Amino acid sequence: MKNSLIAFLFMVFTLPMLAQGAPPQGGANQPYTMEYYYKVQWGHQQEFLELFLKNHYPLLKKGVESGRMVSVKIETPANHMTEDARWDYRVTIKFKNSTAATTSDPDEESVIKQLWPDQAAYKREEGRRFEVLLAHWDLPVTDITPKK
Repeated sequence: MKNSLIAFLFMVFTLPMLAQGAPPQGGANQPYTMEYYYKVQWGHQQEFLELFLKNHYPLLKKGVESGRMVSVKIETPANHMTEDARWDYRVTIKFKNSTAATTSDPDEESVIKQLWPDQAAYKREEGRRFEVLLAHWDLPVTDITPKK
């Protein structure tokens, strides 16, 4: 009886923990949304943005053109936050599906060489973009807005 009671209590208290968290995104061939957050060293936000727009955004646009991505949106907050919660830029990418979102693009290297023939300059500038970056995190998001 004692073992049964312990097992029952364990089940009652652990099941709610397993149910927490965001629901999974749609099916295999449904769009998959990721948010990419960038926190930049103070005073370097404009430099980071210029390098991002020059050396990464064109690659993202090619992803949309190829159909791998559905859309790309770049945002910055209008108001300040506490330092621990601060982010400077959020890039939201809606991929055509979860596979496109979670696997590398086999054409990426050739597209990079096509877009930036001066690879030394490209690599130097990309290195600088990451030098001024304090933190970067990726967050898959699920739209749970009721349909009606």
